[in-house]
Amino acid sequence: MPSAALASLAHTLPQPYWLDSHTKAEDFTRYVGETSCDLVIIGGGFTGLWTALLARQRHPEQRIILLEAQACGGAASGRNGGFCAPSISHGVSNALKRWPQEAETLIRLGRENLDELQHDIDRFGLQVEFERQGKLSVATEPWQVAGLRSLEQKYRRFGIACQYLEGDALKERLDSPLYVAGLFEDNYALLNPAKMAHELRRACLAQGIEIYEHSPVEALQPHADHVALQTAYGRIKSQRVALATNIFSDLLPHLKSTVIPIYDYALTTEPLSQEQLRSIGWTGRYGIADSGNQFHYLRKTADNRILWGGYDAVYPFASRLDEGLTQRPETFVRLAEQFQQTFPQLANVNFSHAWGGIIDSSARTTMFTGSQADGRIAYALGFTGQGVSASRFAGSVLLDLLAGAKTERSSLRMLTRTPVSFPPEPLRYLAVSLAQRGLAQEDRTGKRNLLLKTFDAFGVGFDS
Repeated sequence: MPSAALASLAHTLPQPYWLDSHTKAEDFTRYVGETSCDLVIIGGGFTGLWTALLARQRHPEQRIILLEAQACGGAASGRNGGFCAPSISHGVSNALKRWPQEAETLIRLGRENLDELQHDIDRFGLQVEFERQGKLSVATEPWQVAGLRSLEQKYRRFGIACQYLEGDALKERLDSPLYVAGLFEDNYALLNPAKMAHELRRACLAQGIEIYEHSPVEALQPHADHVALQTAYGRIKSQRVALATNIFSDLLPHLKSTVIPIYDYALTTEPLSQEQLRSIGWTGRYGIADSGNQFHYLRKTADNRILWGGYDAVYPFASRLDEGLTQRPETFVRLAEQFQQTFPQLANVNFSHAWGGIIDSSARTTMFTGSQADGRIAYALGFTGQGVSASRFAGSVLLDLLAGAKTERSSLRMLTRTPVSFPPEPLRYLAVSLAQRGLAQEDRTGKRNLLLKTFDAFGVGFDS
């Protein structure tokens, strides 16, 4: 007889749930021929689409072209959990740890960015299931409880509304035998990532932005007065180019060692009844994440499925990019087992979808930006799993850089200093593997080993 975890996966579809939540097939146009324009954006994920939409607001008369190698939102932007953070720095603790001198600015800009993102959703009528209902962080071990207490103090220092929870107060938010404490932050949002990509695409088209899909750029050639882009079927001369390809950074080879692909995985349950959700104390619409290094994130979908993801973060040798790696049965079984251990009240629930996606991870867990070719080419990458909201901020920075404007955004040390590069193979694989073992050991013992402390000293970290 199969185990309960295996049985729960018997009818699971090997694809993102978000595809079924948004099934409308979209017509596309491939770029062909030769032309010229003011701005080309390469990449049709969140970063590229936001850059295009924000560029139109700054430059109503310019000709703007977006080129996407596949379909808009088909990679990381359409596969993630839809957690929309009030942060551009991978959280308050990361800002304080890595950029203490500008932490207050980073925290403020992150909160403003989420406000502006919600304003744009309303302004452009984006139907993306946006819900700003907060987030609950939970702890299983004493060292994680101490971490939540520390985070509470940091939140209060910066005026971030939050509530520390234990006992019955925690059970009213989430009832699991594993969790002993929680910290609820009021200012956090969720959305449907596939719908977000679709709606941003729609808004861009409505604003007169030309979008060409299945049109990979094969080469970039800077010239004194323009940048030449070569595609399989054509050529474009553009005054400026914004590169929004994240992990697919082949067009700028010197950046390839600054990010690595980390494969992340998720399941969704079948739709749950209100009675089932009340059995685990989860009656609100907030997101949840636990506090381990190997952590889980969970949220409700519009039809009351639970999305349950995380824990396994898999680095493939030689930074291999392969769609086949987004299906990993051993991880799905592990996630199903952990779900049943976390919520024994839902032990008989089946899973409807199972999928994976690539996180473009930098060594300091935050995005970074830069420019080259005398400011004609700008890029942003390294979001490390925190790009749903930060991608909009990145779009504004890219436009600042291309305009040669020194703004508060474009002057941030977090953005202007390129992170430590990952070593070549096989040292890269060894370093990541040893770091992940150390993180797993810290989850068990609460103690950080010498290797991780050394990485900390050099500003190197691993997260998702």
